Amino acid sequence: MSGGSPKGGGRVTVAVNKKARRDYIVEERLEAGIQLMGSEVKSLRAGRASIAEAYAAEDGGALVLINAHIPEYAPSGQFGHAPKRRRRLLLHRRQVNRLFGLVQAAGKTVVPLQLYFNERGIAKVELGVATGKKAPDKRAAVKEREWKRNRERILKRGRR
Repeated sequence: MSGGSPKGGGRVTVAVNKKARRDYIVEERLEAGIQLMGSEVKSLRAGRASIAEAYAAEDGGALVLINAHIPEYAPSGQFGHAPKRRRRLLLHRRQVNRLFGLVQAAGKTVVPLQLYFNERGIAKVELGVATGKKAPDKRAAVKEREWKRNRERILKRGRR
């Protein structure tokens, strides 16, 4: 996690949701803007945020990011922000309607996968449309990961 704005025109990742990749099967990804206050942007540029417990849901016809923790920016004083406030996600209306439909009809969840600044220095959230993993799925994923690790180790020894 690095802070600041991109120098070489690349993407600067602020927070990654590792829990989402473990607990959900991500079927689709999309990029959304996020409505922030000035002190929140300063805090993000300092590389301070957590989206591990966050999720996206409907609130009054808009998609909002709930439970994302962006700590207060100390120099902002009394003009700061609440660390876990609801933040509106900026998407096209038909994208929002499609996501609402998937969540209601298919029982899917919209989880943030990462929070970053794009090439233009604008804060974005990568959202994943996901289905929850069951315990056997998690065990199978661990087994697969260990097998790949062991296979690489064996192949590496064979090359020497």
